[in-house]
Amino acid sequence: MSGRFDFQVHRDFKAAYISPLENADVREIEIELSRVEYLDSSALGMMMLLRERAQAAGKAVALVKPSQFISQILDIANFSKLFKIL
Repeated sequence: MSGRFDFQVHRDFKAAYISPLENADVREIEIELSRVEYLDSSALGMMMLLRERAQAAGKAVALVKPSQFISQILDIANFSKLFKIL
């Protein structure tokens, strides 16, 4: 992910995780956040939906390298209790 992570990218976001979600060899899906400049509530919802789908498939989801600004948003949303944040 890079730039704005909002509803405008929902199709691209879903397209990016479908293959790893269906691949039996994949145990964890990582969302790279280091280049994300903006994240809104729809992005939080998309990540939650991915988490639910991943759990149903026996997979984990990790949020990787969020900037300090994005980390603050994730903290406010208590995402550290739901996701592994690396």
